[in-house]
Amino acid sequence: MSKGNRPAIGVLVYFTLACAIGGYFTFAAVQGDYGIFSRAEIEAETRELRTRLEEIEARVARMENLTRRLSDEYLDLDLLDQQARDVLGLLRADELVIR
Repeated sequence: MSKGNRPAIGVLVYFTLACAIGGYFTFAAVQGDYGIFSRAEIEAETRELRTRLEEIEARVARMENLTRRLSDEYLDLDLLDQQARDVLGLLRADELVIR
């Protein structure tokens, strides 16, 4: 009688172990460090960082343009006038200030 029970227990242990290992790998594939959820988080963060990069690049391009327009090689008098008014609070003689 013990010969008949022994293979059944071995098969049961084998399938239990196989299910446990399969469950572990399934869990790791979904929620592990390199799982589906982590990948979705990384992709969302990548999109956010790319958007921020584009915004920063636009600001840098604007600042480079303003810097070039106030450089020695190229002087934009309108921009210089605007900067003098903003920074120094200067006015022309023919202007009125309304507060």
